[in-house]
Amino acid sequence: MHITEGYLPPLQAAAWTAIAAPFVVHGGRQVVREVRETPENRLLLGAAGAFTFVLSAIKLPSMTGSSSHPTGTGLGAVLFRPPVMAFLGGIVLIFQALLLAHGGITTWGANVMSMAVVGPWVGYGAYAAARRLGAPQLVGVFLAMALADLSTYCTTSLQLALAHPDHATGVLGALGKFLSIFAVTQVPLALAEGFLGVLVFRVLADAARPELTRLGVLAEGRGRAAAQQPEVVA
Repeated sequence: MHITEGYLPPLQAAAWTAIAAPFVVHGGRQVVREVRETPENRLLLGAAGAFTFVLSAIKLPSMTGSSSHPTGTGLGAVLFRPPVMAFLGGIVLIFQALLLAHGGITTWGANVMSMAVVGPWVGYGAYAAARRLGAPQLVGVFLAMALADLSTYCTTSLQLALAHPDHATGVLGALGKFLSIFAVTQVPLALAEGFLGVLVFRVLADAARPELTRLGVLAEGRGRAAAQQPEVVA
């Protein structure tokens, strides 16, 4: 999800930025709307962005010699919906590129698409599906966090395969290699992130119940128990 500076061909880097930009702009508008309509949620909104920044800045070595990061976008997608996370994730990636040398400026669009667009939408889709099937809310949160993480690295693998196809087997061969490096080794980290998301959500269900109720994440008048009952609003 943090493709380094100069690793993508210029045309592909520009194309990913052009694709990502509308998502970020739309997300920015959603953030402005959220702040105007419910200013009480500003603290929780900032916390969602900070959670993504801190979690996705953790650099963990993988057994393949590469490195992996959690993403943290699944929780924000559950709380504020994916468009908001496109904006917050885009801001996070700019600061990480400038301050931590995680990712790059020219590859910003590609990184936004994987971590801030595809990840949140996949995570939220898994959460919504789990809720419609009657699963406890914490199960949905776990799936949102885990699959947002895993889908981010699958998208990054596709982006790298398009940029660096295998000489013999082309894009599909390169995709298999990149998936074996990133996606497979990301599975245990995605599971760990899912469990972390459950713990954080349980804390929020107690500490920020009014805010989660206004967002429609928790049902009216319910606390931690709401996170364990199928009746909670999806």
